[in-house]
Amino acid sequence: MTSTDAGSMRVVLAPDSFKGSVTATEVAAALAAGWSTVRPNDELILLPQADGGEGTVDAVASCHDTGVWREVPGVRGPDGRPTTGRWLLLRDGTAVVELAQMSGLPLMDSPDPGGASTTGLGQVIAAALADGAKALLVGLGGSASTDGGAGALRALGAKLLDRDGREIPDGGAGLAALASIDVGSLTEPPPGGVELLTDTTAVLCGPHGAAHVFGPQKGADPAERDRLDRALATFAACLGARLPCSPDEPGAGAAGGTGFGLSAWGGRLVPGAARIAELTGLSAEFGRADVVVTGEGQFDATSLSGKLVGSVLERCAETATRSVVVAGRLAAAPPGIGISLSDLAGSSEPALAAPAMWCRVAGAVAAARLTSTL
Repeated sequence: MTSTDAGSMRVVLAPDSFKGSVTATEVAAALAAGWSTVRPNDELILLPQADGGEGTVDAVASCHDTGVWREVPGVRGPDGRPTTGRWLLLRDGTAVVELAQMSGLPLMDSPDPGGASTTGLGQVIAAALADGAKALLVGLGGSASTDGGAGALRALGAKLLDRDGREIPDGGAGLAALASIDVGSLTEPPPGGVELLTDTTAVLCGPHGAAHVFGPQKGADPAERDRLDRALATFAACLGARLPCSPDEPGAGAAGGTGFGLSAWGGRLVPGAARIAELTGLSAEFGRADVVVTGEGQFDATSLSGKLVGSVLERCAETATRSVVVAGRLAAAPPGIGISLSDLAGSSEPALAAPAMWCRVAGAVAAARLTSTL
C-alpha cells in the first residue's frame, strides 16, 4: 500500500448503520469529521454500507447519484396498517428494494411473530415491475415476520389456499392451514433477474432455521417458534411441489424465510455485505486504502458470521489492510483497533442520547490510536 503523499493516508470510512440510532451515512460523516481534526491531511473516502437490512437502499443511493427514488403509497405494513413504500431505480433499470423499509420490525407497535407478513414487500416489488424495472436487488434483513415470504408471493399473484380452497390468513401462523398454492397468476420475475441480499446463512427450517434463530427477536416464545417452524415446513412442501426451491440453501431463512419464498420465484441468494461492497465501490478499496474504518451498533460474535463488519474485516485480513471497528458497544474484541462509544461516553445511555457526537469523538480517537502505531 502506498500513502497518497508523505505523512498522509487513504482512509475509507465504511460503517453499517447503528440500527435505530444513526444511519450509515451519518456515522461515516461523523467519523470523518472527528478523524480530520487529528489527521487533516489524510484522504477520506466515505462509503456507507449495509448488508441487506436497514439502510441498504440508502447505501446504494449514496454511491449512485443518478438513481431516482420512487414512492408507493398505501402498501400493507407488517401488521396490516398502511405505510409508504420506497424503492430506487438505477440508471441501468435495476430496482433496489429494502424489505425493512416497508415490512420491518420497527414498524410494529408490538411484536406479532405469527401474524406479521411481507405483503408490503411484494406490493413494492410489483410496483417496481409495473414501472418497467429490468432487474431487482432485494435486501432481506430486518423482517418483522416469519411467513417465508408468503405475503410477498401473494402480492405478486400467488394464491395460498386451505383444504376448502379458501385463502389462508396473512402471517406465518396462517401457513399451518396451507394445503395448496396456485402460481398460475404469479408475476414473472424481471428479465435481468432477482438478487436476494442476505445477512445470514440460516436455512428455512429446523434448529438453525428462520423461526428458531430469529423468532426470539420477533417476540416468539419457544412454543410459538415450534409452531412457526412446522408451518414453514408445510409451506416448503406446498411451494416445492409447484416451483423449484430448496429450504436447505444457506440464506433461505433470511427475513423469516423470505429468502426461501423469493428464491422459489426465481431469485438468487447472495451475501448482502459483499454485493453492496461491489455496488458502492468498497471492494475496489481493499489493498488500495491504507486503513478501512467500519462499525455497527454492537460488535459481537455474530458480527463475524455474514454481517457487514465481519465481511469488511475478512477482506482487510485478506489484503493486509489496517482496520478500525467503531461500535456502540464492543461485546467482543475485534482485530486491529476497536472503539466503543459506550466506553467513550461512560455508559450506553449518553452514547445513545448523542450517537453522532460520540461517533465524531470516536473518529478522533481512532486517528490518534492509529498514529501511535505508525
